[in-house]
Amino acid sequence: MTPLSELLASARVVALPLATRFRGVDVREAVLFEGPEGWTEFSPFVEYDDLEAATWLAAAIDFGWMPQPAPVRELIPVNATVPAVAAASVAEVLARYDGCRTAKVKVAERGQSVADDVARVRAVREAMGPEGRVRVDANGGWNVDEAEHAIHALAEFDLEYVEQPCASIDELAEMRSRVKYMGIPIAADESVRKAEDPLAVARAGAADLLVVKAQPLGGVRRALEIVAEAGLPAIVSSALDTSVGLAMGTALAAALPSLDFDCGLGTAALFTTDVAEPPLVPVRGMLPVGRVSPFDLDRVEASPDRVAWWLDRVARCHALLDAAS
Repeated sequence: MTPLSELLASARVVALPLATRFRGVDVREAVLFEGPEGWTEFSPFVEYDDLEAATWLAAAIDFGWMPQPAPVRELIPVNATVPAVAAASVAEVLARYDGCRTAKVKVAERGQSVADDVARVRAVREAMGPEGRVRVDANGGWNVDEAEHAIHALAEFDLEYVEQPCASIDELAEMRSRVKYMGIPIAADESVRKAEDPLAVARAGAADLLVVKAQPLGGVRRALEIVAEAGLPAIVSSALDTSVGLAMGTALAAALPSLDFDCGLGTAALFTTDVAEPPLVPVRGMLPVGRVSPFDLDRVEASPDRVAWWLDRVARCHALLDAAS
């Protein structure tokens, strides 16, 4: 177990503004550490409790202090991510993503209607053209009946899959059975990364695909184990990471035996500034695999009170990991 003092010796707390509000966040905060293997990131969302956040710290330690699995590919295809913006703003968002052939569209946003979702997805489909791939992500925002209604309304746009339409595993299983005849796969995200048992989705037959994220699952190596045990195709996605954290995601995607879907790792395009220069954003729809070193962190350093808040959180989560080891 890496000593807390070693973590804190290199810790830098950063705050990155977003160009468009995403997941209810206008500024993304993160802690970066420099370990013997390179830079790494700890950035659980602020509302997560210490027990959940401790898994993200385990991932940061693993990536910064342990050798990682050998990559089997050098470039990772990624999707554009379209927040719950008005349809008129879709083209502006997509313009931030160079050459991406796939778009993931956020739907089921609180305060918005299915009509809003349909308008947004229609605008994305029109922008991507008939050859583009369009997937939607509800973040568990619908119940089963709402999800069924929404999927029927969105089906005309030739969806690649629907991600986390409902919150619970039982609801996902019911939803999958209801729409199976439509040929639209169901992907699980929160039901994997926030569950005590991430394999429960596969055992329940509740999803066709798994969305996996390195930090919430405890690191690259643990995520690879989960994918192998689940036996389902996987899509690697980010948790709105900085470019340093995205490099952890590309390491995971690069080590998967097969990668049949574009990954949700292009989210640095949502920031107005980043920890790296240039940031890890898609070029011709691809991200390179490799470590990222930050540049001039003073320019993105968080305020003193937020630095203190995050370093205290690191200490609490480290104590939980230490007690469990």
